[in-house]
Amino acid sequence: MPKPGEFIPEEDSSHIPGLIRQGEGQTLEFKFEIADAKKIARTLVAFANTSGGTLLIGVKDNGAIAGMRSDEEYFMLDAAATMYCRPEVPFTTRLHDIEGRYVLEARINRSAGILHKAPDREGNYKVFIRVGDENLLPGGIYLKIHHLKTSGQPAQIQYSDKEQFLLHYLNDHGSITLNQFRKKAAISWHHAEQILVNFVLLGVISMDTTPRGHTFQLIDPEKSAEIIRKIQPLPSN
Repeated sequence: MPKPGEFIPEEDSSHIPGLIRQGEGQTLEFKFEIADAKKIARTLVAFANTSGGTLLIGVKDNGAIAGMRSDEEYFMLDAAATMYCRPEVPFTTRLHDIEGRYVLEARINRSAGILHKAPDREGNYKVFIRVGDENLLPGGIYLKIHHLKTSGQPAQIQYSDKEQFLLHYLNDHGSITLNQFRKKAAISWHHAEQILVNFVLLGVISMDTTPRGHTFQLIDPEKSAEIIRKIQPLPSN
């Protein structure tokens, strides 16, 4: 990774104005400056945990190019990635000269199979994900699904009236939250969570994350029905 004194401006910077016009979002964030390495670490891990992303340093929130204030910006970025991301988040950088003002472009790839953590405002290391232009704490059900997917543990479904209720509800209403399912099916939080997790692992439903929480919907009603027909019910106790 280059040191600040070794930065050579990128010859092709034609894509930077186009990125700025897009505005901040799922895979793009602007930073006028990096004043807090711990805070920027949350952005790095959120990008790495979700879809990857690009950080433009020297650009204001409104898209105005202010330029990097000093070489210290790189050191702060490097400290964020190496000292405050667990595990460390790799990144690559390019320096762009935009009409005499330098913009540092940092690219972060999505990390496959692992979740990175960064300190929250209280200093506790937590998983962050990117949702729109926000870095959010994903919640327990997201972490459980990720763990089971990466561990290869098979889903286990007992196709009872609760599972049937969920599928019929999704077919009729489109989506449901964990709390809605728990209340409407009159089951415990743990039981509702387990059913949703297993259906996600089976590819029957998908989970959509928003700043307000998670919602679940059928991926493909016809395909879901076919998958359900193939499920061998677990023996009841």
